[in-house]
Amino acid sequence: MAQELAKAKVRVLDGRNQGREVEVVFNPTEYNLEISNSYQEAAPPGLSNPILQFVNGQTQVLTMDLLFDTYTDGGSEDVSELTRAFADMLAIDAAFHAPPRVEFKWGVFAFKAVVEKLSQRFTMFRSDGIPVRATLNVTFKQFRSLAEQLEEPRRNSADKTKRRVFTTDDRLCLLAFREYKEPKYWHVIAAHNELDDPFALAPGDVLTLPPLDEDDLRGAAHGS
Repeated sequence: MAQELAKAKVRVLDGRNQGREVEVVFNPTEYNLEISNSYQEAAPPGLSNPILQFVNGQTQVLTMDLLFDTYTDGGSEDVSELTRAFADMLAIDAAFHAPPRVEFKWGVFAFKAVVEKLSQRFTMFRSDGIPVRATLNVTFKQFRSLAEQLEEPRRNSADKTKRRVFTTDDRLCLLAFREYKEPKYWHVIAAHNELDDPFALAPGDVLTLPPLDEDDLRGAAHGS
């Protein structure tokens, strides 16, 4: 039995066109999903290379080309009538003063986003100038509400206190980076070990590295 062809669709999730579903004429031949993180360089004195410090994750970006053709199968109607549905997804909705959220779905792949950018290229026309073939380059930018992000598990560290022997090449910020992935938590180590002068450590000194608690995370969020 031949497998049924799944058609890619874009559904409007809110606003005046909520529930409206736009089916593409031809499934994309490929799509590109870009995922990235943002890092800041920290340069502690005495190091030859800076330390990369994670700042935040970036929204995922989905891009693709979609072909629309009414010349071959569509009675040579104006193809812009089909592509206009995508252009409407960039229009500001009066209900909440922003373009609506959408969901791109193709088979098992689903991507909630906003349409960030749309480029329309018309490539075939009737004798009267009416376009009958167009390629859309669409950029979807992932959209997750604050409530959705807060429901995710919070960042944590190892749940056991660890002991480390300070070496000649060590710095507190390096110990913090290796343990917590963030050099800015050096002050947690200093406070836990009751260090009056964090720069007076000598090779062979033993330090304990505690797990991060909620106060540490809140303090870091406020720049302490």
